[in-house]
Amino acid sequence: MLAWAGYADPDIVKTFEQRMHCKVEVTYIDSDVDLWQKISHNNGEDFDVFAVNTAELQRYIRQKLVVPIPTSEVPNLARQLTRFRNVNAIPGLVHSGQAYAVPYTYAEMGLIYDRKQLAQAPDSIDVLWDERYKGKVIAYNAGTHNFSLAAMALHLRSPFQLTEKNWPLAVDRLIALRRNAAGFYTQPDESVTLFKSRQATLMFANYGRQQVQLLQAAGMDVGYAIPKEGALAWLDCWAITRGTPNLNLAAAWINYLLEPEPGQVLVKRQGLANTTSASADYRDEDRLVWLEPVESEERRNLLWTRIVSGDRASKVLAP
Repeated sequence: MLAWAGYADPDIVKTFEQRMHCKVEVTYIDSDVDLWQKISHNNGEDFDVFAVNTAELQRYIRQKLVVPIPTSEVPNLARQLTRFRNVNAIPGLVHSGQAYAVPYTYAEMGLIYDRKQLAQAPDSIDVLWDERYKGKVIAYNAGTHNFSLAAMALHLRSPFQLTEKNWPLAVDRLIALRRNAAGFYTQPDESVTLFKSRQATLMFANYGRQQVQLLQAAGMDVGYAIPKEGALAWLDCWAITRGTPNLNLAAAWINYLLEPEPGQVLVKRQGLANTTSASADYRDEDRLVWLEPVESEERRNLLWTRIVSGDRASKVLAP
């Protein structure tokens, strides 16, 4: 299986192995790009199950790299909260009347701040560009989400569909973010190390409250805020590849993760919400902007690579 950090901890895997009399091999990923490369490399035949957000899921469906979920083999779907049981209401999960993934965990990408340096919680994502915090901002190292973040900061109509006239604006915004940043991370643990070592004031939390919990465990006095513009939010699901030789065993893994113990591991160890128990961390007034497929992941990631490399806008946008 392919999983993000914290989705398949050794003790959770061991319990499943003992119950099902099988051997599980976990490969951890650190970006959507990494996930796509590993699944698409051999037409989905190198892995059985993988964790993917609903926006990214769409291209796996288009390329026929995944198969519909055999829901009769996942009876614990009945344990999920109503909003997750109604898969037709979640964009991208159902195609031709069949569900292609099972919701597992979700979080929004808010702002983490050092309480010792900021007395009040920041109320806008504009704070990431505030020159007062130059060299004190930790950002995420991926093009897809960063261009959406820039679009929200620019108050564009859609953070997921940039028009030709919007690309230069977004590039300029991200170059400015690069200049303000003290470092970039991909993994949650890496973000903790950077935040501490650079004595950062702010961080764009791609992994949401999971990073808050990790920072607090590391002795940091941090706060968390959802800005007034809203926060990008992801819903990660488990999907089954078309190359799996044992569909029922893959479904059994998904079913197992919807039991109480694995669900609480997400909450207590990772600071993430699960889809089977209510969370007190989410308020009605918080605006969540659920991820959608973007106009071109390839273009976003290419331009972001150039931005991080230190290129100027004219070179970033060059053909």
